[in-house]
Amino acid sequence: MTKPEWLKKQWRLTEDMARVEELVSELGLNTVCREASCPNYSDCLGRGTATFLILGANCTRSCGFCGVTCSVPEPVDPDEATRVAEAVKRLALSYVVITSVTRDDLEDGGASEFARTVREIRRLSPETKIETLIPDFKGSEAALDLVIEAAPDVISHNIETVRELYEKVRPQADYQRSLNVLRYIKIKGEARQKGDVPCVLFNIKCKSGLMVGVGETDAQVRKTIDDLKEAGCSILTIGQYLRPSPENIPVEAYVEPEIFDRWAEYAKGAGFEFVASAPFVRSSYHAEEVLNAPVL
Repeated sequence: MTKPEWLKKQWRLTEDMARVEELVSELGLNTVCREASCPNYSDCLGRGTATFLILGANCTRSCGFCGVTCSVPEPVDPDEATRVAEAVKRLALSYVVITSVTRDDLEDGGASEFARTVREIRRLSPETKIETLIPDFKGSEAALDLVIEAAPDVISHNIETVRELYEKVRPQADYQRSLNVLRYIKIKGEARQKGDVPCVLFNIKCKSGLMVGVGETDAQVRKTIDDLKEAGCSILTIGQYLRPSPENIPVEAYVEPEIFDRWAEYAKGAGFEFVASAPFVRSSYHAEEVLNAPVL
């Protein structure tokens, strides 16, 4: 299948890109930009930002779409959170996305490391808005509570695909479990929390992402949008799946930009506060745009 013109990008090395790469290397950090072979790699780093990947670079799950390595995970690095916070401070980021590999080997799935990272960023860069893009933690409410109590501004968990394609795309995940995770974030994210921060109404935003081009139908996409809204999501991203390597599942269709526009209108009509829907959209790509949305 020939890639259409609207999905062709050229990488170019810029001074900002080199600066971010050097800092990431110096601090011994990982980014999902590189580990997942993101097509927006040069764009994001060229704008002086990156999405940090915590808990190592090896994932315990083998999702068919993902470019991250599935292998024996590394030991948890007790200093990683501090180094991520240092990178955020040195890059002077106003908005940062923190994600991770899935760590089914850990009792809390790595939730405590998400919480620690959020708190370290708050300590060094109190004005920075923080988004955590989390795995499902096997549906553990205790693990989710650890992240919620750290009070990031946005908690994101990607549904990734429609219910009917989970066996092919996310064989070790569960569609309903992911919806339950999002519903729990919505409910608890609006509750009054205590801990290392004052007892205030945080109103944490709930976000999810969907990729298309893996065999879904238009009706299935619309049903997934409805399911996400019913679960409590207020922010939605929809992007084109691009095969990271020959080992990943093939692209079934390159979706026309006009169809992305129609899905965006449908999602807005369903009540989403912020929608990004276009071929190159990814959950963390231009994530800071939610800051300019009137609803936030």
